[in-house]
Amino acid sequence: MKNDKKGNQYRVNEQIRAREVRIVGDGGSSVLPTREALDMARQQGVDLVEISPNANPPVCRLIDYSKFLYQQKKRAKEMKQKQVKQEIKEIRFGPQTDEHDYNFKLKHAKEFLEEGNKVRAYVFFRGRSILFKEQGEVLLLRFANDLEEYGKVEQMPSLEGKKMFLYLTPKKAGVAKKSQQKRDRERDEAESKAEVARQAEAEAAAKGGIFANVKGGDEILAKLKGDED
Repeated sequence: MKNDKKGNQYRVNEQIRAREVRIVGDGGSSVLPTREALDMARQQGVDLVEISPNANPPVCRLIDYSKFLYQQKKRAKEMKQKQVKQEIKEIRFGPQTDEHDYNFKLKHAKEFLEEGNKVRAYVFFRGRSILFKEQGEVLLLRFANDLEEYGKVEQMPSLEGKKMFLYLTPKKAGVAKKSQQKRDRERDEAESKAEVARQAEAEAAAKGGIFANVKGGDEILAKLKGDED
């Protein structure tokens, strides 16, 4: 019998007091006298582990007890990790937030979402600034659009008292998706750079190898070719 390092959470081998037990496995189940089940365990080089003591008769498995405890511990750890509390981070705006302040808060929101936290952004209307509620809504919609690679909208802007709220929930970690607009821009930049390199190389060839006549010409030409690739 292996030592139980979890405070006798399970009865094992001779600890099982029932006269008979139900053995379950991949091949189904069968009811056997406990003594016979213990003999089977010894023959197979494993343990008789009682996994459901309140059943009639108690349900047991023929398994390596130390491996069984390891698997139980691993499963409990995985469940705990999945149950990590998700925090809600707040981002506050005024109805007339300037561009610098907006970008500063946008940066923090990206970090919060990348860390797996939700973001609750809101515009606070003080006094007569409630007249600019449409402006606040536009700001929050822009905020959501700028964060589309990092989070998705859980709740569209809604006015509650003097505050207009927007809720964002993070996308899966490591899969921040580029927007179509950003992908198109990067493609256009790459094509433009490649075209410049091709033109420079063509001009050099037409002029009899202009880069060969300047210091470091080979390096310049190699760099242009590298950029094109």
